Amino acid sequence: MAVTMTPAANERVSTFLANRGKGLGLRLGIKTTGCSGLAYVLEFVDELNEDDELFEIDGVNIIIDAKSLVYLDGTELDFVKEGLNEGFKFTNPNAKGECGCGESFNV
Repeated sequence: MAVTMTPAANERVSTFLANRGKGLGLRLGIKTTGCSGLAYVLEFVDELNEDDELFEIDGVNIIIDAKSLVYLDGTELDFVKEGLNEGFKFTNPNAKGECGCGESFNV
């Protein structure tokens, strides 16, 4: 299935990468933490790891390691602005629940 990005997320990631001036793309991953068990991780990627999957979405590379892909398959990455707040939003069909603050999820 893979992952998808909205045009707003694509534009934001493209801007970050252009301002950074280097890098292959953006890593989307998970880590064990938070009240619900798993949290999303976003970081720049300068070189691929052996177990990485690369998804090219409208000119932007999203990189996901094999362990994280199990939990992120089908996820849509969006960038939203709500009042004075802005940030990335994850629509993950694998998530069965989220903590109250929205920082972590469980499957």
